[in-house]
Amino acid sequence: MLRYLFSALFSLFLFSACSQDLDSVQGLAIGDKAPLPTLQNEDGQSLSLSEALEKGPIILVFYRGQWCPYCNRHLSALEAIRDSLELEGAQLFAISPEKPEYLQEMQEKTEAGFNLLYDSAYQTIIAYDLAFLPSAGTRLKYNTLLGAKLSEAHGDERELLPVPATFLIDQKGIIRWRHFDPDYTQRSDPSEVLEALKAL
Repeated sequence: MLRYLFSALFSLFLFSACSQDLDSVQGLAIGDKAPLPTLQNEDGQSLSLSEALEKGPIILVFYRGQWCPYCNRHLSALEAIRDSLELEGAQLFAISPEKPEYLQEMQEKTEAGFNLLYDSAYQTIIAYDLAFLPSAGTRLKYNTLLGAKLSEAHGDERELLPVPATFLIDQKGIIRWRHFDPDYTQRSDPSEVLEALKAL
């Protein structure tokens, strides 16, 4: 009985510690050191962002999921400038809490030629200070009207989401540019991403 009570209390603490109100989410700032974990890509293969950084600057895009039309349009727009980004020596990665099979759906929808990465326990989203818990009503809308299936598509049932954000990370691992806006309809402009990269 005590073990069950301890487990329940620990789970509640962990849930509370990792979920935030949207108003308290700030995102990592320009000048901050960027966390660079190893994550699974859409094929289920491990990909080390720290190793990728050795090849050149990294552009990290955080998105909500394949069910999000704004995310679809944004990733498609970034795919359109991918060749230009790669000519500047940069690599583009997009991160979400969705499992690899859902990343594959996103890849098909957007024809993304860059790696989509699975943040299995929200660790990267939390590390970049992007994680928040939408209201129960909002989650119900996403799950029913948009088919998000958050608890099924994510690695656990917390149903956290990231504030959509874009970070440009130089080869020293420092964030040199970012786009962050709690309004999920506002995304980084691909031309501004490319301009920021050229200014490194």
